[in-house]
Amino acid sequence: MTRRLYKWAAWGLAGAIASAAWAMDEVKPVPAMTSAIATQAAILGSTWAGTRAVAVGDRGVVLLSDDGGARWRQARSVPVSFTLTSVSFADAQHGWAVGHGGSVIVTRDGGETWRVQRVVTTEDRPLFSVHFFDAHSGVAVGLWSLVLVTSDGGETWQERPLQPMPGAKKADLNLLGLFAGSDGVLFAAAERGQVLRSDDRGATWTYLSTGYNGSLWCGAMLADGALLVGGQRGTLLRSEDHGQTWKPLRLDTKSSVTAIAGASQGVTLVGLDGLLARSGDGRDFTIETRPDGVAITSALVTPRDGGRQALLFTRRGVVRGGGPP
Repeated sequence: MTRRLYKWAAWGLAGAIASAAWAMDEVKPVPAMTSAIATQAAILGSTWAGTRAVAVGDRGVVLLSDDGGARWRQARSVPVSFTLTSVSFADAQHGWAVGHGGSVIVTRDGGETWRVQRVVTTEDRPLFSVHFFDAHSGVAVGLWSLVLVTSDGGETWQERPLQPMPGAKKADLNLLGLFAGSDGVLFAAAERGQVLRSDDRGATWTYLSTGYNGSLWCGAMLADGALLVGGQRGTLLRSEDHGQTWKPLRLDTKSSVTAIAGASQGVTLVGLDGLLARSGDGRDFTIETRPDGVAITSALVTPRDGGRQALLFTRRGVVRGGGPP
């Protein structure tokens, strides 16, 4: 790989991105296969579509659960078999997933069926994260400072060139995780300790230096308005002034943080080596570790209990999390 894509390599997906940003022959998308063991596929992103849980991952798998994660089934129709890295729903019906091949797929029926909105296979610049503010306005980000915005529900996408970060000659950061608060401000966790902020739905961005130099993979805005970002080797940073200043939090682990999920009753974060940690205040975390050490790649807190329960997703598929320690 020409760039250090730690997150995906650590999850065992290095082969899927080894050709990223190299010129390629055009490839026609192939629909995802239906499989009896789809729940064992590597899952990279998850979200709620109303009361339905939706998870996406390797080879175009899309999983749906209508009973809080007790049972899962595949979506009826997914038009791509690219690895899907992220999913976002504006409401219970309208959702988007992004991934390799620069792919964007859309659903209008709560994830049952999907269609292609964007695929660029002549140059594989994968998309790593997507966020929709409503059924019309959304942002997707990816390899080498790729930022795409839409105002028509994803029917058309415009690339927004980023300015280089301070001290750099070109904008070439990998933008790894989008997160937003109720105020509509959007943030992107990125390489080199950078968090980017947009106040205009992705049109322009400001770099927020955290004082950390490694890769940040994920973030969340908490119920109290504080920001948390996590990344390599147990790095966890908190900001209480919308990203202007950051304070490192003590997390007694060297396992990298892959996802943070906040709710009214606290925060759940997950990571490599089976890392699972919970906090009631977003400051002090109690760590658990799964005995199998499997990389946990995404987490969904269940809204009915204020987030005290969590659904967990791994590079080996779906698992169910427990309650607070």
